[in-house]
Amino acid sequence: MPSTQISAGGIVYRKEAGLLQIQLITDRYGKISFAKGKRENGETIEQTALREIHEETGIVGRVVEPIDIIAYTYHHPNLGDIQKEVHYYLVECEGGSLRPQTEEIRSVAWYEPEVAWERQCNAGYDNNDFILEKALKLLGIRL
Repeated sequence: MPSTQISAGGIVYRKEAGLLQIQLITDRYGKISFAKGKRENGETIEQTALREIHEETGIVGRVVEPIDIIAYTYHHPNLGDIQKEVHYYLVECEGGSLRPQTEEIRSVAWYEPEVAWERQCNAGYDNNDFILEKALKLLGIRL
């Protein structure tokens, strides 16, 4: 039976000059994604999401609501099969300054929703498409 690893992250948004913007990261492999990471001992899953967003992007946010969970299995060379769950939340930006944690990601930036969707579809992970689509719908954006 594979062991389970819990990660969490979020689709971060803000309103800048009245316009909605979505945060996207470019991960270390050059793919579009969202800030996320492994849960640490004693953390709730929501706390993990907010900590990882802050560590990877410099942004302080607040969880608005859950989006969904991606679950998959991967093989670790030393530990064997790992069942991974990634919990995604819709997160509103409340402060901080945008800066990538270069040990983990290549870059982070804000995009208008339609541009974020296009970048995700063209350069993101397929299993993240429905996460961004659900987040945009929760924000009132219809694709």
